[in-house]
Amino acid sequence: MKKIKGKIIPGHGVASGKGKDPRYPKGTLRLQAPYFKERGLDLDGYYLGTLNVDIAPKSFKIGEAKYFFEGIAWSDHIPPENFYFFEAALIHNNKKYDGLVYMPDPKTKVDHEQLATVLELILPPIEGITTDDLVTLEINEKSLQIA
Repeated sequence: MKKIKGKIIPGHGVASGKGKDPRYPKGTLRLQAPYFKERGLDLDGYYLGTLNVDIAPKSFKIGEAKYFFEGIAWSDHIPPENFYFFEAALIHNNKKYDGLVYMPDPKTKVDHEQLATVLELILPPIEGITTDDLVTLEINEKSLQIA
């Protein structure tokens, strides 16, 4: 596992529904989760929102995903999307949280683009984590190549 330093940054708030996008008032992850579950990825136990971790100045390249789902038609507002999921862990205040890097395929994503240095993580609820906190990620180097 490769360890990468990062910083929590604000996201769009669309995954959780906190961003007030009228198309997804309860969040995109709540709508997507049943499609992921029927394909073998159960998000029960995770917070249905993402933590955005900026790993700048490093960047990443997609490698071997733990899950890859193609052509998920989860919304009437946008075309079907592909999704990658990579195993990851986040370390915050010396406590480790196992989770997933959530990555809508850049080739099929039409809204809410991220910086090339930002990874979106799905994790269990984490008490006290906030914007600007410094964290460490553990990521399998075959999953995401960090450079």
